[in-house]
Amino acid sequence: MPLINVKLIEGVFSPQQKQEIIRKLTDTMVEIEGEAMRAVTWTVVEEVKSGDWGIAGKPLTTSDVKALAAVRPAKAA
Repeated sequence: MPLINVKLIEGVFSPQQKQEIIRKLTDTMVEIEGEAMRAVTWTVVEEVKSGDWGIAGKPLTTSDVKALAAVRPAKAA
């Protein structure tokens, strides 16, 4: 059974967005291995405290991520 572990910085994604992440990742596993995979695919979304995530030796905060998202708009679904 696959376990998909997703780590996000807290406060960036809404509960609805996290549900969509879980659904779409599960759907992707089903596309690869078939419908029988749906019932055994586990997805865990873990939120990391703002500032406890680092890139290039620098802490990244919720505000930093939101600022990056404002510069590069998300693709329309």
